[in-house]
Amino acid sequence: MNRKPWLASYGSMPAEIDADAYPSVVALMEEAMGRFADKPAFTGFGQTLSYAEVDRLSRAFAAYLQVRLGVRKGDRVALMTPNFIAFPIACLGIARAGAVQVNVNPLYTPRELEHQLRDAGATALLVFSGVSATVAEVMAQPGMAAQIKTVLTIAPGDGTAAALPSPPVDARLQGTVPFAQALAEGASLAYTPVPLSGQDLLFLQYTGGTTGVSKGAALTHRNLVANVQQFKAIVADNLRPGEEVIVTAIPLYHIFALMVNFISFFSVGARNWLVPNPRDMDAFVDVLKAAHCTAFTGVNTLFAGLAAHPRAGEIDFSGLRLAAGGGSAIIEATSARWKALTGVFIREGYGLSETSPVVSFNLSSVDRFNGTTGVPLPSTDVKLLTDDGREAALGEAGEVCVKGPQVMGGYWQQPEANAAAFTADGYFRTGDVGVLTPEGLLKLVDRKKDMIIVSGFNVFPNEIEAIAAACPGVLETACIGVPDDKTGEAAKLYVVRAPASSVSAEQVMQHCREQLTAYKVPKQVVFVDALPKSTVGKILRRELRLTA
Repeated sequence: MNRKPWLASYGSMPAEIDADAYPSVVALMEEAMGRFADKPAFTGFGQTLSYAEVDRLSRAFAAYLQVRLGVRKGDRVALMTPNFIAFPIACLGIARAGAVQVNVNPLYTPRELEHQLRDAGATALLVFSGVSATVAEVMAQPGMAAQIKTVLTIAPGDGTAAALPSPPVDARLQGTVPFAQALAEGASLAYTPVPLSGQDLLFLQYTGGTTGVSKGAALTHRNLVANVQQFKAIVADNLRPGEEVIVTAIPLYHIFALMVNFISFFSVGARNWLVPNPRDMDAFVDVLKAAHCTAFTGVNTLFAGLAAHPRAGEIDFSGLRLAAGGGSAIIEATSARWKALTGVFIREGYGLSETSPVVSFNLSSVDRFNGTTGVPLPSTDVKLLTDDGREAALGEAGEVCVKGPQVMGGYWQQPEANAAAFTADGYFRTGDVGVLTPEGLLKLVDRKKDMIIVSGFNVFPNEIEAIAAACPGVLETACIGVPDDKTGEAAKLYVVRAPASSVSAEQVMQHCREQLTAYKVPKQVVFVDALPKSTVGKILRRELRLTA
């Protein structure tokens, strides 16, 4: 058996990248800030910062962290904000101070936030003032005020000339420092560059909340430098330094947007339009109209929602060269609708927080949607393991296991979890089930835990969802397994109708019968107004299971 069948598909792409091309992400970003100094870097709320301004402001914040807060190399600083211009400034400042950024979802509950701050041992927290009530609750818990020495509050216009209104900081929080004040003070303080190596930690990216308490994937500078080099190698034909324009609607605290939209595109001098709230679809459409983007990334629900928006036709997509999808499976019907709107199909990839994140992506030579996540990136090895530990044959399903310079060394302070997460020969166990085609394309079948077993047959929700989503009148779908007296489990399908659609349950089931073996056809179809989703737009099957 050919161990790496994907190499034959690479064409002119190198089989290996140099994971040590830069000693740190800071070195990579500082090179970009020098090279593209006069170019626009970030646009948000009608304000734009140049690369030189981002350089100046992030250096000022690094100086503030060092001098005023006493932050030292390796200290953890948490960042809890939507896609405001303050995010990249703070991120670069934290990295330049040699600290480790703890990425926090602004929509976390107090319980989730407290766990993450305690687990990471964060000593400072930056938070959008609009969610400061959550922080106030956490800071009232025993020991938290002693641990978190400083809370800095972020307003939407921070870092720009705009004095945009911001919700008041929760009155229970005393002694907070406005981020704008920290930037102003830092501008007159001395910044001391910190020697960094590839082995130094850059991010704690918390993940795995679906399987209990979330764990921090400990990502190093080398992990991120490697993944940037890998990603740039596979999209090289679609990348024009100094000319790219990308719209970022996925949250930057999510590793997909953080590595792809921010670090990778920043390194090539792109202009990045930030969307703080993609659920405000009209404002989102306005950003896309103004941006004339050359690249756009999203999850399936984001692409589907935009393609169905009544004003989508107002957007000029003539410059779009790259539409990259990930985070969850891209459904063929969604790609078809997106191509009808933009002329560009969705190029799907695959990754995880633990892999910085990209593992595989579709090559530039691919000219149509193929239902796979493409080939493993350069310097990446993938093998599929069956339940009995055997390496799966081509076309046979197995757990996707990954080795490469983008794979984390382990979870933060979790020796038992780390022992379970890696094979004896050092491959990371993803928990995803996939197959490799003869050409080396990785096709994801499903999450191991989401699989439905009907009369002893394995049924994968992704397949049913993709078929049902193509039924006329259907906008979105989600499938789960429910107990069944005859078959052990059966498929239950939740459906959101398209606007003005009156499609019936029987029509959906008949559509599925025409495309699926009988045991895969959903036993139940339930119509809902909306599906539960994460902040990144992933459909949360586990929430449906709780109410089924």
